[in-house]
Amino acid sequence: MASNNQHHLEPARDAQGHNASPQLPQGVKNYLIDIDGTITEDVPNEEPQRMATCMPFPDALETLNKWYDEGHIITFFTSRTEEHREVTEEWLIRHGFNYHGLLMGKPRGGNYHWVDNHIVRATRYEGRFTDLVREQKTVEVFKS
Repeated sequence: MASNNQHHLEPARDAQGHNASPQLPQGVKNYLIDIDGTITEDVPNEEPQRMATCMPFPDALETLNKWYDEGHIITFFTSRTEEHREVTEEWLIRHGFNYHGLLMGKPRGGNYHWVDNHIVRATRYEGRFTDLVREQKTVEVFKS
């Protein structure tokens, strides 16, 4: 079920002492979770009727609700368009996902590169939700 609970954001300042975007409290993570192919089968926009019969991946439901219960922010995002919002929300609620938000209209096609002034940690879903572990991997960064 979607939640409107707002976590207390802590004020932040940049190197010059100006106000900057506020931050979540230490230890609270902002999880952005794709839906199709990540928490359930890959249902394309062109076949929304499949949402009536597809089931969540059990480990996804258990892990994401655990993270929610631990106080982390869970926001789902999807390449589905706004016209599919209602069926998507109904599916999430029917299957018992606890979450804070749903973002529609993610660009389609994959090969995502996220550029941000905040720390971004990417985890590629490869068939199972488990507790996260830290590993060092090669990443692309801006040339200094």
